[in-house]
Amino acid sequence: VQLQASGGGLVQAGDSLRLSCAAAGRTFSNYAVGWFRQAPGKEREFVAAIGWNGVPTYYADSVKGRFTISRDDAKNTLYLQMNSLKSGDTAVYYCAATPRTWPSTDDRRYDYWGQGTQVTVSS
Repeated sequence: VQLQASGGGLVQAGDSLRLSCAAAGRTFSNYAVGWFRQAPGKEREFVAAIGWNGVPTYYADSVKGRFTISRDDAKNTLYLQMNSLKSGDTAVYYCAATPRTWPSTDDRRYDYWGQGTQVTVSS
């Protein structure tokens, strides 16, 4: 499956953004999918994940209550709604997919990756 992330940009602290990840090539609904991010000089870290049928959903503690992951299988698209953005959310955000039905917080379990979209939050 091919993934393409979009929706990043430059925003101020407290603003909102919605990232999208368009999938093509395979039956998107058969994949668990997730979002990861990598800030400059840091390791890639888990952000959120969602199962093949929309459940379960997992969130990193740092984004819980502010970010919402969702999927629209009819549109082959994964979303990440990000509210109350902080400067610490600045990173390149990547979407990823695994043929497993159950999502994972471990990036090693994902086989397919999008190219990343930059999110910059100014304080």
